[in-house]
Amino acid sequence: MKRLHLFLLIFCLSLSLSGQRTSDYGIFGGVSSYLGDINPTRLLYSPGPAGGLFFRYNLNPRQALKASILLGRISGTDLDFNNDFQKARAASFSGTVGEFSGQFEFNFLPYTTEGKPWTFTPYIAAGLGIALTSTKVFAYIPVIPFTFGLKMNIYKNLGLEAEYGFRKTFYDNFDGLKDLVAPNDVAWIHNNDWYTFTGISVSWKFYSKSLSCPVYNDVVSDRKR
Repeated sequence: MKRLHLFLLIFCLSLSLSGQRTSDYGIFGGVSSYLGDINPTRLLYSPGPAGGLFFRYNLNPRQALKASILLGRISGTDLDFNNDFQKARAASFSGTVGEFSGQFEFNFLPYTTEGKPWTFTPYIAAGLGIALTSTKVFAYIPVIPFTFGLKMNIYKNLGLEAEYGFRKTFYDNFDGLKDLVAPNDVAWIHNNDWYTFTGISVSWKFYSKSLSCPVYNDVVSDRKR
């Protein structure tokens, strides 16, 4: 019986440790914005509400894989800009963008959600994704997400993250326009629209180093006899 208890204890601990390495979950809240023909340069222009969920698989304290589902609202109008061409054009749009993406994250400092409180690391991430838009028309768009931010432990299994992520798209119809400002202007990053997600995330682990195992107390009590 003692051998059985010992085997079950080792099995429970191995599951717990595995969960600690792989089980980061989180929620995101913030704003979304757009860059394109109406807004070629302003960051965080006309921010709309955004939110989402994510799952993170931690490969080690410096590297992780992250899958996200995000939804945000974007909009723009020529009348927000002091440009004669745009004032005459007076184009506008609004709608939503949803995204499913996977990114590879690199932490500049070793980090785990179960680290000491107030430990932190800056990080960068990049990957691939698919966006669904409903602005001028409904469309599926391949995107390349890039993100940079800061992670920080705040309490036991809880982490707080601040991030700014921008998405390169292969699409030029969020706003229904083909010209940046005037017909002769050409963008140095190609005349495609971009969108961004900026905000705060809360992450947590379902497993803890202090997670009890059903046979732990039995083994301890046997040793005390």
